[in-house]
Amino acid sequence: MRLLGISGSLREGSFNTQLVKAAAEALAPDAFTLADLRLPLYDGDLEAQGMPEGVTRLVDEIRAADAIVISTPEYNAGLSGVLKNALDWISRVPPMAFAGKPTAILSAAAGRAGGARAQMTLRHCLVAFRPVLLQGPEVMIPNAQGAFEGGALVDPMARKLLGEQMAALRALVG
Repeated sequence: MRLLGISGSLREGSFNTQLVKAAAEALAPDAFTLADLRLPLYDGDLEAQGMPEGVTRLVDEIRAADAIVISTPEYNAGLSGVLKNALDWISRVPPMAFAGKPTAILSAAAGRAGGARAQMTLRHCLVAFRPVLLQGPEVMIPNAQGAFEGGALVDPMARKLLGEQMAALRALVG
């Protein structure tokens, strides 16, 4: 199984990037790739000059993956601009790379809801992409600053839920 991890945060030490890596550890795929979302802001004029290399690479990674995990921080009650920008670019490369891809959504946030609103907005944004979205169990890590130590997910309940979610993702892949 080839797993692609997408973190909606660029920050070094990002809890969402750590969560994607913890998901990969729990799933234990044959291959794991962490996507790079350092893309230019979507601009139709830039697109007219040719698809940026980073976008082409990201779309190729999505197409090559057997499963995808996306972890989003919650910024102002929604998904991050970085993640939305990546989705905007991906949508411009036919055919739709996410179509039919087993996909799990995760989130880690400083607040007590753990990114629930960001997950809701991400699910809404992904409808047009037609992935096979895993409906549960949901993984939302509240108070993320206390759930990780040295880059590892240490919260026992979070680890349990993540393990259950990755088992469900593995079953979805078949």
